[in-house]
Amino acid sequence: GPGTWEAARGAIDVALTCVDEVCDGVIYGLTRPPGHHVSRGAYGGSCYLNNAAIAVEALRAAGAGRVALVDIDAHHGNGAQEIFWERGDVLTTSIHVDPAAGWFPHVMGWADEVGGGHGEHANRNVPLSPGSGDREWLAALDQCLADVQTLGAEAIVLALGVDAATGDPNSPLNVTPAGYHEAGRRIGALGLPIVAVQEGGYDLPTLGGLVTATIVGLEEGMRDG
Repeated sequence: GPGTWEAARGAIDVALTCVDEVCDGVIYGLTRPPGHHVSRGAYGGSCYLNNAAIAVEALRAAGAGRVALVDIDAHHGNGAQEIFWERGDVLTTSIHVDPAAGWFPHVMGWADEVGGGHGEHANRNVPLSPGSGDREWLAALDQCLADVQTLGAEAIVLALGVDAATGDPNSPLNVTPAGYHEAGRRIGALGLPIVAVQEGGYDLPTLGGLVTATIVGLEEGMRDG
């Protein structure tokens, strides 16, 4: 609709500014529309430009040897997977509701999708059953963060979707604010520069609190880790 391009391009400018300003800490970009469903040749899922993927490329251009994209949105980050499928210098991870249960993007996001060519084993998907809560979700995150350490990543782009939360109308997962706080703490404890960009989240009364819980967790993890 009217203004879509301006909004999408503005979200990219936010993501790029975050990369410029991140230094060794945590920075959050309120990027709307979101972007993680955008591949090289297609858009969808209310996404038009891939904010997270562009932030990854900007970090690489700024000197980060390897970058990890950690996607905690409730839906598979199919765009980043496609973009970085054959890249060994970028780890893509996604925790999401199982596409076999009928959830968007439906045809991607399986656990056996591990990357190809130079990117083989640099892509991890952890699909979760509908109804999964903090315990299952955080265990999936631990798998992804182990890969971040194994890869030797020098920076993280966090695709910060909060639609895995209990009560969000667009997913069947049941993550609590405490779960988001703990996820942030575990990611921050790795001690890497973190660029967090907003992805999904559709229960407007709870959106701000969930994002805040995650960012506070990131800061605490970085401070105490």
